[in-house]
Amino acid sequence: MPARTGQQFLEGLKAPREIYLGTEKVDDVAAHPAFRGAAEELAAVFDLQHAKADRCLVPDPETGEPINASHLIPRSRDDLFKRHAALEVCAEHSVGLMGRTPDYMNVTFAGFAARPDEWSLGGNEAGAENLIAFQKDMRRGDLSLTHTIIHPTVDKALGDVPRPGNDVALHKVGETEHGIIVRGSRILATLSPFADEMTVYPAFPLGEGADAYALAFSIPMTTPGMKILCRDSFSQPKHAYDHPLSGRFDEQDAFVIFDDVEVPKDRVFINANIAAYNAVMRTSWSPNIMQQTMIRAQTKLEFAWGIANRMLKCINGKQPAAQEMLGEIWAFSEFARAAIYAAEMQATEHPGGAWFPDVRPLHALRASLPFWFPRVNEIIRLMGSHNVFATPTQAQMHDPELKPLIDRYLRGAGDVSAEDRVRVFRLGWDFVGSGLASRNEQYERFYLASGQRNRQIHEMFCDPTRADRLVDQFLNLETETNNQGGASCPKAA
Repeated sequence: MPARTGQQFLEGLKAPREIYLGTEKVDDVAAHPAFRGAAEELAAVFDLQHAKADRCLVPDPETGEPINASHLIPRSRDDLFKRHAALEVCAEHSVGLMGRTPDYMNVTFAGFAARPDEWSLGGNEAGAENLIAFQKDMRRGDLSLTHTIIHPTVDKALGDVPRPGNDVALHKVGETEHGIIVRGSRILATLSPFADEMTVYPAFPLGEGADAYALAFSIPMTTPGMKILCRDSFSQPKHAYDHPLSGRFDEQDAFVIFDDVEVPKDRVFINANIAAYNAVMRTSWSPNIMQQTMIRAQTKLEFAWGIANRMLKCINGKQPAAQEMLGEIWAFSEFARAAIYAAEMQATEHPGGAWFPDVRPLHALRASLPFWFPRVNEIIRLMGSHNVFATPTQAQMHDPELKPLIDRYLRGAGDVSAEDRVRVFRLGWDFVGSGLASRNEQYERFYLASGQRNRQIHEMFCDPTRADRLVDQFLNLETETNNQGGASCPKAA
């Protein structure tokens, strides 16, 4: 099947799966009040790829059928530009509020399939072959995937990865004629109520003796023994006026329990192979996936700038302090846009012929966003002041007795009507102050690891050669000091 429609996506959600919201087992995700809004918006994303086929669809390299460009393994810089266009269409639909729309995993597995040399390390050739075959099925079926890669925290003093004997983290406990048996738990499966498959793949490297935890696979959401425990829903009733964002874009997050789950042999990508597990995320994953994540983030920043700008216009907020804060959000958005542009323009070919963006500007952006997004929310709250609470509901706006009074006393500056003003400030509060907004800020603080962690590991992604050369021209004084009879300075390591 080529690129799916929204209706085909919704039909796929009807298959039975163990999804819990509180103690309720949800039988029909698309119809449930807590999930309906997001399900409909994700269906709209699938329809959007057909409505904007010129930007979103490309021929499958083997069958010629139309597939979303996010499934494409980029073989040139032009392919990255094609993918950029499709990713931007998807990001604009949710204005970046959905961090795990299906294109995230599409890009992830396209990048994995592009590097069989990485996945076959340590004698894992069969796993690499399984992964490549799965990616073909995934793109031709236009599957929606969730993933869970983080081990639950039990004792922080023991580190972030499991050690031998840990019975909480997901691990292999046996084999059958048809596959392997896994037990344990992982977090944080965003988008899981709306997925066709659950994927597991490496995160932080494991230590010696932790082979049982070195797993990667994908299984249908209908697999027996897999239980999805959703967090409290932040979804409001879908209402374009009262809840313009939180009624549509709660993508959900979940704790996943694998209660002796059988994974079929052909869906196992890493089977207790610590050498492969510790290698596959080191080189090409970051530059590949961060094209998608940073396009989403830049879109969200530009949307935030637009909200802040519109709020000020509603009340003619031209004070220097307000304009300075507005410029701060604009600067964040422009830095993000420039980083993406630089990364794509400086893209390089990797082993096997795949092309991925330059990781340096993307990693710097990744390390900055956890600090930028909370600041953006703070600015919009400051700009909004009390105005974000003086926002009648649509029912009040249509009440015959209240409407004339609201029109009179809540009008904006100039020709801004009361309804226009109220809608702008309700949108602003839904973006920064609602339950969904609070979840999204927490999400951004730890998206692809915290800002602090990303700053600490920047050396993994950065080449210090030029920086060393600039310093060495002042420290490498061996000839000069010898001529003067002084001691020489050591060359930088």
